[in-house]
Amino acid sequence: MLKEFKEFAVRGNVLDLAIGVIIGAAFGKIVTSLVDDIIMPPVGLLLGRVDFTNLFIDLSGKHYPSVAAAKAAGAPTINYGIFLNTLLSFLIVAFVVFLIVREFNRLRRGEEKPKAEPVVKECPYCLSSIPIKATRCPHCTSDLKAA
Repeated sequence: MLKEFKEFAVRGNVLDLAIGVIIGAAFGKIVTSLVDDIIMPPVGLLLGRVDFTNLFIDLSGKHYPSVAAAKAAGAPTINYGIFLNTLLSFLIVAFVVFLIVREFNRLRRGEEKPKAEPVVKECPYCLSSIPIKATRCPHCTSDLKAA
């Protein structure tokens, strides 16, 4: 098992995976900032100066001015505003990943090589494989021009 792991690690898959995770984490932070700092403030303004990060339902029955104050008091809350921000972040990441995969697949389809011309054919009499330019079968000596 150790030998298999070493082969896996040396092949480069682990390095590719590590790079992907690091770039993904950095991209996630960028998207979170985009949602929290760029997209949600204008949306909140359009909806009547609503700060989505402070939209919550207090389950303790008391009133707190913000999620942070409720958490500091130890009150149980349903933080649906934070959930909406996270959901929007996910949708943006999913859309960007979709665009990347779609573009990658398009490029990969474009790189497909045309099919090569066949170099062998089948003798209609003995069904042996023979060169495409052959005029007589080397196996059954049939004249292939007549076929």
